[in-house]
Amino acid sequence: MHNIFQVTIKVTKKDIDTLHHVNNAVYVKWMDMVAYKHWAFLTNGVTVSDCVWVVMKHEIAYLKPAFLGDEITVKTWVGNTQGFKSERLMEFYKEDVLLVTAKTTWGMLSASTNKPKRINKDVYAVLYPES
Repeated sequence: MHNIFQVTIKVTKKDIDTLHHVNNAVYVKWMDMVAYKHWAFLTNGVTVSDCVWVVMKHEIAYLKPAFLGDEITVKTWVGNTQGFKSERLMEFYKEDVLLVTAKTTWGMLSASTNKPKRINKDVYAVLYPES
C-alpha cells in the first residue's frame, strides 16, 4: 500500500469562478501546495542536497464540482519513479465523494546546474520510506 499523505482544504470565495464552483486552475494551485507540503513532510529531518523538482506534465480528471464552504480532503502519494522523473498522484474528495483525480510528472534537477539529475538512492528512500 502507498504511504498516503492527506491535507484538508476549505473552499473560500477566492477559489470560486463565474460558474459558482471551484475553478479548474485552483486545483492546479492546490496540487502544487499539497506536493510541497508532502515533500516537506518526507524530508523533515533529512538532508537532500543539490536537487529541485519541476513539473513536467499534469493529467487531471474533473469528475464533480466543489462549492463555496466545502471541505476538501486531498490524498497524495508517490507513483512510478525512474531516471530523473517521479509521478505524484492525488485524489480530491468531499466527504467520500471523489471530485478530482490527478497525476503530475515531476522532474528532478540539479540545484547547481538546473539540468536533469538521476534520482539517487537517498532521494528514492525519501520518496518511498517503506522500502
